[in-house]
Amino acid sequence: MKKLLHRCGFLRGRKYQLVRGTLCMAVLFLFAVTTHADVPKSIDECAKIEDSAKRLKCYDELAGRKEAPSKPTSTAASETKPGSQTKISYLERLWELDKESRKDKYAISPHRSNYILPITYVESPNEQAIKKANPDKELKNAETAFQISFKTKIWQDVFGQNMDLWVAYTQRSFWQFYNFKDSSPFRETNYEPEVLLNFRTDYDLLWLKNRFINVGINHQSNGQTDPLSRSWNRAVANFGFERDNLVLILKTWYRFPESAEHDNNSDIENYLGYGELWAYYFWKGSRFGVMARNNLDFSANRGAIQLEWSFPLLERMSGYIQYFNGYGESMLDYNHNINRIGIGFILRDWE
Repeated sequence: MKKLLHRCGFLRGRKYQLVRGTLCMAVLFLFAVTTHADVPKSIDECAKIEDSAKRLKCYDELAGRKEAPSKPTSTAASETKPGSQTKISYLERLWELDKESRKDKYAISPHRSNYILPITYVESPNEQAIKKANPDKELKNAETAFQISFKTKIWQDVFGQNMDLWVAYTQRSFWQFYNFKDSSPFRETNYEPEVLLNFRTDYDLLWLKNRFINVGINHQSNGQTDPLSRSWNRAVANFGFERDNLVLILKTWYRFPESAEHDNNSDIENYLGYGELWAYYFWKGSRFGVMARNNLDFSANRGAIQLEWSFPLLERMSGYIQYFNGYGESMLDYNHNINRIGIGFILRDWE
């Protein structure tokens, strides 16, 4: 400091004070500030700092970078979308209703539930239908059931509107796995391809929000020959609603008439009616589900109910319990009352 004062002219004659005094005062001021402030002098000094956060701050100060103001954090549970403040709901993910949930065309995604029930128990299996084809056939009460269901979008934003064209396929199989005496045959497999035009909607209906309406053509059959052949073709219209953790899906259909000689299940609507209602409730990783169906014929009333519970087990797979009671669990059993309970695994597509 003494040498600096001498050079500035304060320790020498007056002739230096006027010439260099003003300039040196600024230098002395900066020297005093940097001497007393905790500012690093070199990168080497920053590198010696052990704490990572302090070391990064040291580098920022050397570079003259100011710390960006922190954004207020929200405790809202809806902050789950990247770059968004809203939660991706089950229906948004299922039908790719917004930008955050949209995938490329032709990407394969789940349609209905994908599950396997390694063990199910049927109180009264439909032996009568089986024995028409093979009188010596016997059915076990225990069997395995599984379902594979997927869809793909083939046309996004049809004609520039809020609608997409999808094709979907569902296969459900009932396997007499425990019938070792008969080489564990498949009792029945149902095949269900469909084409669906999905309208992306967003309007309130009472206390629910309607998120989609899809219409299309559906074919379902069991691929068997007479006398076990069953099939029908339908026009379908489905409506999806949700509110918080509750989801409702109303499915309706109209069967296309067939000629009597080719119709093996002409009375199927007397048992399955014209629609069904699905309800799901999501809670802490679990999904509770119920399906209700009725023919709305009070003189010969028939219907069905299915109860489900999916509970967390693995990262993308949940444990699954399913109970079904009523008519129409499969095409072959459309007119037979089935009472079944099963336990297994389901792919978790709601998180």
